Amino acid sequence: MFETFLFVLLAVVTTIAAILVIVQRNPVASVIYLIITLFCLAGIYLLLSAPFIAVIQVLVYAGAIMVLFLFVIMLLNLEKEKKLIYRNRLQKVLGVFLGVVLLAQIGMIFSSVLLEGSKGKFPAEKVAALGNTEVIARLLFTDFLLPFEIISVLLLVAIVGAIVLAKKQI
Repeated sequence: MFETFLFVLLAVVTTIAAILVIVQRNPVASVIYLIITLFCLAGIYLLLSAPFIAVIQVLVYAGAIMVLFLFVIMLLNLEKEKKLIYRNRLQKVLGVFLGVVLLAQIGMIFSSVLLEGSKGKFPAEKVAALGNTEVIARLLFTDFLLPFEIISVLLLVAIVGAIVLAKKQI
């Protein structure tokens, strides 16, 4: 009963903080809400008996990546960009439409997963026997190696782009 209450509480806080990440006009406040979201996700991982993923979530994402985001935001002069932002009605309608399409796709994915059940290569019994760390390492360095490397290159390109944009203004 307590775990259910804690899960619902963390899920609600995560959802509200995630919405506030999108709605905020101040990028620093948006990053703070993103940190709250990531900590709540780590709590949900703990409730799901995945302590390794929870610790990695806090160390890597809430720690290192968020410090990097704050550094990039502080490096850029955002006062000039505020003047350049012009949103017309078409952009707002298109944004709402694409958001609804994205939510529909996510709903279809979750409904198909719920209908099929969990038929993965690593059922709960095998994970318990091997351990979380070994299963994650095996998946990360075999099946998901290419997406992992693409994300690391994408983060590197984003950092270089922010430095190039900031250097033009210095």
